[in-house]
Amino acid sequence: MKRSPTAHLPLVYLAFVSIGLPDTVLGIVWPSLRDAFDLPQPLLALPLAVNAGFYFLSGLLAGRLIAAFRIGGLLAWSTLLVALGVLGLAASPAFALFVACGVLVGFGSGAVDAALNTWVASHLAARHMSWLHAAYSLGAALGPALMTGLLARGASWRLGYLAIAAALAALGVAFLRARGSWGAASAAEVVIDSPGGHGPIGAPPDPSFRGALRNRTVWLQVAIFFLYSGVEVTAGQWSYTLLLESRGLPGAAAGGAVTLYWAGLLAGRILSGFVVERLGPARQLRRATATAVLACVLFALPGLPAAVTTLALAGISFALAPIYPGLMAETPRRIGAAAHHAVGFQVSAATAGIAILPAIAGLLGTALGLDAIGWLVVGEAVLLFALHERLLARTEGGVGRP
Repeated sequence: MKRSPTAHLPLVYLAFVSIGLPDTVLGIVWPSLRDAFDLPQPLLALPLAVNAGFYFLSGLLAGRLIAAFRIGGLLAWSTLLVALGVLGLAASPAFALFVACGVLVGFGSGAVDAALNTWVASHLAARHMSWLHAAYSLGAALGPALMTGLLARGASWRLGYLAIAAALAALGVAFLRARGSWGAASAAEVVIDSPGGHGPIGAPPDPSFRGALRNRTVWLQVAIFFLYSGVEVTAGQWSYTLLLESRGLPGAAAGGAVTLYWAGLLAGRILSGFVVERLGPARQLRRATATAVLACVLFALPGLPAAVTTLALAGISFALAPIYPGLMAETPRRIGAAAHHAVGFQVSAATAGIAILPAIAGLLGTALGLDAIGWLVVGEAVLLFALHERLLARTEGGVGRP
């Protein structure tokens, strides 16, 4: 039997915790993985790219996947698929197999991400979108904390992935048991029924898809999601190696800084949920993008005390925190009938940013030194701010709605 949207919140939040768990540990694992398989530094980009590529694909297919499996089934089977992929990461005897397992992790995670972003944007108030992504950030913070703790005790990185796979499998079973409670939820049946909702977003698939492709606001938001994810993931995945090998921090301290980074994303999204409806999404995101630039500059500056650098890294994530959920929550209002396609495009654009921008960072770090990565993130943050200002000028008259 279909329940009210708020009755599904515990499952929705658990789903996003599960997505976050494996997403952020590769940066912690990388030095050990690199040495174990005798890999060159830039190859960190390869598993990120494979994961992101299949995340991208599942985002584009989100509408069809929801129609085929419904929300409950898609959530259950996708989470179990991710668990299987992470188990493969733990057991991989060669780097090629490790990379191949990213296909399962990326496709399963992307399906959960796109489907639930569409569902929450369509059924719930903006604060719930912030808290949904706070749940992701909780998983993203727990993953590095677990892996850092195990490595600090001399355990293998494989054990960390095994623990994450076990947690995902347990969540997948829970979602499987509850899959019938969501009711019908195909893309064509999704409507906006949040307080002050904006009407139905379902539309015939072909016109809606083409309408999204023709909408300039969609493409502007796609570019913002691309840059946003590049800043977030480049800072999150490369900071451990940068702090360890360029800034001279001990492994435990560098791992703690990365854990604090993902915890900052969590704290920022929790806080955002309490203030977004009073401040307004547009004004909140203008302040967030400007603050992110300042924090990125502070992190990029070499020679600062370790405590300052660590706090600057956390400041980046805290400033970035409202951007992804805020833009997702506003998508139905800004895009209208093609919103469910636009959400999938945005998820795919974010994963493209994950694939491309950290790879560029790796090449730049190899050519110019690891500190150059920090300045690349500064440049990306400046462009992110500029594009968001362009979006506000196009949709909000440049000032943001109250």
